[in-house]
Amino acid sequence: MARRSALVSFVGSMLEYYDFIIYGAAAAFIFPKIFFVGLDPASARLVSLASFGVAFLARPIGAVVIGHFGDRVGRKSVLVVTLLMMGVSTLAIGLLPDARTIGNAAPIILVLLRLIQGLSAAGEQSGSNSLTLEHASSGDRAFFTSWTLSGVQAGAILAKFAFIPVAALPQEQLLNWGWRIPFILSFVVLVVAYLVRRGMPEAPEFARLKDRREIERFPIVLLMRDYWADVSRVIVCSLISCISSLTTVFALSYGTSEFKVSGPVILWAGVMGNALALVVQPFWAMLGDRVGRKPIFIVGSVGCALTVFPYLMAIAHGNAWLIVGVAMLMSGVFYGATNAIWPSFFGEMFETRVRYSGMAVGTNLGFLAAGFTPAISQSLAQSGPTGWLPVAIFIACCCVAAAASAATARETHKIKLHDLGR
Repeated sequence: MARRSALVSFVGSMLEYYDFIIYGAAAAFIFPKIFFVGLDPASARLVSLASFGVAFLARPIGAVVIGHFGDRVGRKSVLVVTLLMMGVSTLAIGLLPDARTIGNAAPIILVLLRLIQGLSAAGEQSGSNSLTLEHASSGDRAFFTSWTLSGVQAGAILAKFAFIPVAALPQEQLLNWGWRIPFILSFVVLVVAYLVRRGMPEAPEFARLKDRREIERFPIVLLMRDYWADVSRVIVCSLISCISSLTTVFALSYGTSEFKVSGPVILWAGVMGNALALVVQPFWAMLGDRVGRKPIFIVGSVGCALTVFPYLMAIAHGNAWLIVGVAMLMSGVFYGATNAIWPSFFGEMFETRVRYSGMAVGTNLGFLAAGFTPAISQSLAQSGPTGWLPVAIFIACCCVAAAASAATARETHKIKLHDLGR
């Protein structure tokens, strides 16, 4: 059953993050020209990147609400709802008329749909991680839960593959109809993910609590009373997610506008990084089952802090091969290490009664930094060949903070499931 739950989590996360990431790519170089047309180019780009971050404002709210029902009703039922929310809102974005057609209503509706995406994403990873963790045995929890984040990598690959041919279209076709294709294609992934997910049984550990009537009436109260330190720790550890927003959104916007780097080059660098992560994450997770969660997470975080400097420098120099190579090292190897381990690392900090809420609240408050990484980075970036340096320092500080927070956690890889969080 652990294999099946890992597959369900993989496919569900693939859809969620395909949808989530195609918005980021569109916000970087398409939406400023079709939804925020009343502004000068620099302001339109900044507002568009901020609209990407709007979803992350909704995520803490969604974390509390969805986490509550995940710990009260069950992991499986809530995950079906989050899947449908993401799929329908993404399709609606693909069908939304632009500002030249319906005026100011277009960006307003766009932001509202982005908020729905944020509410959905708030519960997806936490629910998938909880479901898989509670189906796995003690010796392979990191391995099986890592497939949730492998689904994220697969979704990112699909999203970037969808945008590579679209980005190569002539400008007029791209802005008129081409950008809509990746959003409309999400419906196909939605159908597949729904069919896979709906037959998944509930997590046995949660089902036992429900049978014994030991479900918490208000999980958030127990969480904040007994687990506030672990929630705080997860928040800071989750700052590592700024790497994803940097490579997916900001690098695309900054590289194409400031240094005239080809959009497909940065997209391909992201694809290669995600593809490598898809391969190495299971091995990082297996190593985490042997040596522990903390050392893997710390190594990955520090590695990201070090490699962000050559990554942005490569973009400033416009060296396509160097961009791809460093992106593979940073995103594929080091960020892949943190992604492989945090589903088990964070989930094992909490007991079953509050696991969904604990991960949802902690990660989504931390992900706020990732959501606004593109806008913050855009405001920090300066002109000239070294204008990227303040951005690199900001990202490196987030990564180092994540590593330091992880160092304060207890090691849990040898603790049995029913003893976690106690």
